[in-house]
Amino acid sequence: MSEEPAPGALYLVGTPIGNVEDLSPRALKILGAVDLIAAEDTRHTRQLLERFGVRRPLVSYHDHNKETRTPELIARLGEGASIAIVSDAGSPGISDPAFTLVRAAAGAGVPVVPIPGPSSALCALEVSGLPTDRFAFEGFLPRKSGRRLARIQELREELRTLIFFESPHRLKAALADLRAVLGERPASISRELTKKFEETRRGTLGSLLAWVESKPPRGEFVLVVAGAGRGGATDAPEDDEPGDPDDREPEVKEEDE
Repeated sequence: MSEEPAPGALYLVGTPIGNVEDLSPRALKILGAVDLIAAEDTRHTRQLLERFGVRRPLVSYHDHNKETRTPELIARLGEGASIAIVSDAGSPGISDPAFTLVRAAAGAGVPVVPIPGPSSALCALEVSGLPTDRFAFEGFLPRKSGRRLARIQELREELRTLIFFESPHRLKAALADLRAVLGERPASISRELTKKFEETRRGTLGSLLAWVESKPPRGEFVLVVAGAGRGGATDAPEDDEPGDPDDREPEVKEEDE
């Protein structure tokens, strides 16, 4: 492996979704050595960096400045600077503005290097008890009820397990609309993943809605919903079980240089 960080490379650095101990050694190495770090919220990222004694130049990169900031960062990369981009939590580029920079970097022929880290979507899927062999990440449902219902209707026949992000003030409405369109499907709600008050609730969409109505929970939420006709892991066909060796990509091992 070549020395990291490489000049003129953009690094997508996954950061903790709650527990700071989940920051990987490689992520810490990159953040401590790049020429510049672009962060969705510089105040939040500065706190994380200070926790590990990292001091590097920071610039903001978010939805309100990405159109002007993107060409600036592409120019810096073209001059040979190494840049890391981070989101507030998790993997940059997944339901956040880093996607815009990645697309521009790819179009400019800039090397884009992922530094894996925690993912709330995958963590929630893993603990949901629902089939994990095929899934679709939907991010946030539309804010307005009409558009939200229309999008859920489009997903009604989707066979894969569905993963959604949802905010606290829209969770109740989202569950109600999902139940109205999809019926009493098995589902799970995970909140505050990797944090002190981490919790996962499993049940039908109706039972989860009743829980939210009776005691509105706090935190950030990931909602996982069974696909059409897939009530649980045992619904997978016997000749196509999740993780069937015949379905896996062959493992490729690189020889040490």
